[in-house]
Amino acid sequence: MADRRPQRRRGANEPDPPGTAPRRAALRLIDAILRRGDPLDIAAHAATQGLGGADRAFAIAIVSEALRWMVDIDALIDGATAQQLPDDVKSRAVLRIALAQMLLLKSSPHAVVSTALPLVAGGPRRLVHALLSRAQQEEWALPDRASLPHDVAARWAAQWGDGVADAAAKAWSAPPPIDLSFAAEPPSDKWSDGVALAPNHLRLARGRAVESLPGYGEGGWWVQDLAASLPARLLGKGDGRRVLDLCAAPGGKTMQLAAAGWDVVAVDASAKRLGRLSDNLDRTGLTAQVVQGDVRVWEPETPADAILLDVPCSATGIFRRHPDVLHRIEARQIADMAELQAALLDRAAHWLRPGGILVYATCSLERAEGEERIAAFLADHPGWAVAPVLANELPGGIIPDPSGFVRTLPGMLADVGGLDGFFVARLRAPSG
Repeated sequence: MADRRPQRRRGANEPDPPGTAPRRAALRLIDAILRRGDPLDIAAHAATQGLGGADRAFAIAIVSEALRWMVDIDALIDGATAQQLPDDVKSRAVLRIALAQMLLLKSSPHAVVSTALPLVAGGPRRLVHALLSRAQQEEWALPDRASLPHDVAARWAAQWGDGVADAAAKAWSAPPPIDLSFAAEPPSDKWSDGVALAPNHLRLARGRAVESLPGYGEGGWWVQDLAASLPARLLGKGDGRRVLDLCAAPGGKTMQLAAAGWDVVAVDASAKRLGRLSDNLDRTGLTAQVVQGDVRVWEPETPADAILLDVPCSATGIFRRHPDVLHRIEARQIADMAELQAALLDRAAHWLRPGGILVYATCSLERAEGEERIAAFLADHPGWAVAPVLANELPGGIIPDPSGFVRTLPGMLADVGGLDGFFVARLRAPSG
């Protein structure tokens, strides 16, 4: 039952309660993601302007958890209201971020309510207050795992089966562990709490700031999911040979290739992202030629021995780290990305020496951006062939599929923290 006790109205000039600023930023952020379709990491810059580091982190944490559990939070809201609130009204957004704080971040209920009401701004304050009071009094709870958006669950079940869709929901329920790639094998005395899943790679439990980890200043490692490390691993040792790392920023694969002895040309269209790549190279002491260029129009001066093409994609495979992606990406964006990927792959194919190797990679869980894209490429490019990936080239627990490709899916390595979703194909150019 709604709380019908009289409520004191805030005066127009009355200051917000302490702690309202990061919640107001969270409201701006979730609106930018859900209404405009902006990626969380880009929208966060504008939405959190003027906040200190702790408040900015809190605003992002609120929104990340609200997005991760939004299907289930909405079910609680709808089950407690006689008339369903439209998805685009501010009161639903306020309730989403307030319940994320109360049920997931375990914020003080009093702080949640007192900072939520100013955000309604002329809307149904009584309704918001009543629902948050009910949530506290009735001890609302979320299920054991977060539910995927219904269209995503149906799409992945159709592509990969119900088991993978269920594993994805389980994986989405909490942020993933921290993975580090190393330029050389890490010393065991400094990393006794890490789990070695592959050469030059460690997995750590969450809860530690990356900047506080051993050797951050010296730059012997960088953050990179194990699945994201696979494309560069499949090129092996460089021995001074030349490789084009296309769509390279922010540079994890560039650093892998440089550490493996390749002469790397790292190309990306974004000057800002290339700035991050250059900073990462400076921190690690690794070297690469950094080039700003749009692969759709850029041309290398000479053919390369190898190419790593990590194409722009829907990014649905990194949903554990970016919970906004499953609320933003629909069939239209997937089709648009597949068209762009086809164009980039076709251009890159002309930049290899005869018999050279091209590794195509995408952090997508959509067949249209992976298996179907490579099948279409091979059909249109006679002489090109799959260079099959062998099981002994991959970390334990990851095996190539029968076509010689690598596809990492939710549920793989679940007992040690799981993997991002990736597709990797290794192709060989005609010999002449």
